[in-house]
Amino acid sequence: MSSPILQVALPSPLRRLFDYQAPAGVAPEQLQVGQRVRVPFGRRALVGVIAALVEHSEVPSDKLKAAEALLDIAPLLPPSLWQLCLWTARYYQHGLGDTLNVALPVLLRQGEAALARQDRLWQLLPGAYPEHPALARAPKQKHAVQVLAQHPHGLSHALLAQWGLTRDALEALEGKGLVERIEQSPHHIAEPLPLLRQSPLTANDEQQAALDAILAEAGFHAWLLEGVTGSGKTEVYLQAIEQCLRSGHQALVLIPEIGLTPQTLARFQQRFSAPVVILHSGLNDRERLDAWIAARDGDAGIVIGTRSAIFTPLARPGLIIVDEEHDLSYKQQEGLRYNARDLAVYRAHLEKVAIILGSATPSLESLHNVEQGRYQLLRLTQRAGNAKPPSFQCLDIRSRPLEGGISRPLTLLIGEHLNKGNQVLVFINRRGFAPTLMCHDCGWIAECKRCDARMTVHQSPAHLHCHHCNSQRPLDKHCPKCQGTDLRPLGAGTERTEEHLNTCFPDYPVLRIDRESMSRKKAMQQMMETIQSAQPCILVGTQMLAKGHHFPDVTLVAILDADGGLFSADFRGPERMAQMITQVAGRAGRAEKPGQVIIQTHMAEHPLLIELTEQGYPAIAKRELAERAVAQLPPYRFMALLRAEANNGRAANQFLEEALQQAELLVEQHHLAEVDLLGPVPSPMERRAGRYRAQLLMQAAQRSTLHQLVHLLLPLLEQHPEARKVRWSIDIDPLDMF
Repeated sequence: MSSPILQVALPSPLRRLFDYQAPAGVAPEQLQVGQRVRVPFGRRALVGVIAALVEHSEVPSDKLKAAEALLDIAPLLPPSLWQLCLWTARYYQHGLGDTLNVALPVLLRQGEAALARQDRLWQLLPGAYPEHPALARAPKQKHAVQVLAQHPHGLSHALLAQWGLTRDALEALEGKGLVERIEQSPHHIAEPLPLLRQSPLTANDEQQAALDAILAEAGFHAWLLEGVTGSGKTEVYLQAIEQCLRSGHQALVLIPEIGLTPQTLARFQQRFSAPVVILHSGLNDRERLDAWIAARDGDAGIVIGTRSAIFTPLARPGLIIVDEEHDLSYKQQEGLRYNARDLAVYRAHLEKVAIILGSATPSLESLHNVEQGRYQLLRLTQRAGNAKPPSFQCLDIRSRPLEGGISRPLTLLIGEHLNKGNQVLVFINRRGFAPTLMCHDCGWIAECKRCDARMTVHQSPAHLHCHHCNSQRPLDKHCPKCQGTDLRPLGAGTERTEEHLNTCFPDYPVLRIDRESMSRKKAMQQMMETIQSAQPCILVGTQMLAKGHHFPDVTLVAILDADGGLFSADFRGPERMAQMITQVAGRAGRAEKPGQVIIQTHMAEHPLLIELTEQGYPAIAKRELAERAVAQLPPYRFMALLRAEANNGRAANQFLEEALQQAELLVEQHHLAEVDLLGPVPSPMERRAGRYRAQLLMQAAQRSTLHQLVHLLLPLLEQHPEARKVRWSIDIDPLDMF
């Protein structure tokens, strides 16, 4: 039997596979699709994945290189996950090698063995006891025996110092035949434990109805769990997971932000004795691989992770949950631009398991899928326990002076809530001290030298910072235009609001939660512990505060500036503004204490704000869907965005003009009906990080038509001479037109 040709997917943006001969000494029957191989690529060696085994190659045999080594005995991914990766590459029009690179942990991409790290345990042997004659003159060894007696299933080597033990003492006991070393998975459970550490809460009628519906159906079903903030969606998740674990299966839970991980992990560990692993970008490479392997081998009953965790293999998949399914964080905005929520639905279909998409403010796409019968809707309209929905009030700040972004009436109201022993949440979606530095003499504004954007003023340490390209520079002391020295920060960010509140309320802690203050490892976890202590305090923060947190003692939520979304150039602006306000407002009054929401605005009579505060998010969603249907915008029409950027605007525009001509020709040749090509036009922020950006929008009434056009167009663009002068990408189902 002749050895087959390996078609290998390599970590490259090129949408193609690379042919290699089999590694020396590897028999044909040892080769399988899905195994990793190390191959020569130019002057370096790369780790790739065998995507196909074929008999012939278009590359002449004398030029066909041999792979250097076969790294796996069996395929790395289970069949369903392999199919998910193939579908992802095909749907998002991306190279398979780059797709697999996203799906695999870093150490596996580097060729590390896909084996679980073993935990070394020290365990007493029969006949070992503290009064043993061999320990009469060995107090350290005697102490070690006393400690190990309290850990009949063994004590981890990593915990020796914590218990005051030394390796020398244990090795001496090993030599005396009193102790042995055991190697096992860190997720190994010595003996079956009761599944629940904590009894479930009593479900109300709506929660029970949702659970009954979810658990009554076997196989693939997509459920949209629309529950008002504080309605107990997490309790529905927990009880559904309990049934999943009891049936011997695993559950995968996706959350939008790392910041939610400590809270979510603690809640799951309090409820279940089954091993829970987490997967997110805050882990080091080894921790991430260990969690990946524990999930693959079935050692972890519950897997919690952010966006990329959708690619985690499960030995016994039983349930997938996507919490805050509307959140933009599920959409990757560079490289492989996938949407983890949509992949989760397709994966549930492949695995033949149920999926729950939960949100208080479901995306219009998910609500449209309910209309189309693809998802089934479950509603939770009441807050859990005796909690009542918060009251809303729009505070007109026209003509009112603002300090730190806060009006005088709001300051007085904050004081009232603090004096009653409650907590206050102040939401301002701008980081830094102030969004602008301006010369009071001539009107000059500090702008980024690499972007079409203004620099943000930061105070600690004092500097100007562009939040788009991350460039930083010292604060200007003189106006570069008029040489004046009266430079003033205008507007308020989280730092300025924090400073003002510290001045107004010196007796109460002010906790700032934004990307800068939360950059240290475990900073968010420590902040949450402070908040949960129930002491009166003020929380100041950005969207990090709006997502799924449970703050039982927050009774007042103040939204400092809600006007930005009212005049967004993006057609999704009203939907996102309504989601943001509803989510932030949902942090108030989640326990026994009533909640109040104050929205500072210059547009108190705006119909959108009135509709939202009086009728809630469902009314906004219903109206927005009707308007999208009339305007033929997503989800009623399908989009792909071809982006290009270059060191000069002409090159990016020229490339997209060529792309437009190619696309028009393809539409005509292949009779592609109802396709619109709009552009090319400059991006809303044309210059970013020193590069000029433009975009070409492609729309079609049918998803298949749009994909056919993109599939035909991309190979032509890859070969086009203009493609070498620009950096370009395709975004299927774009959520941002930036």
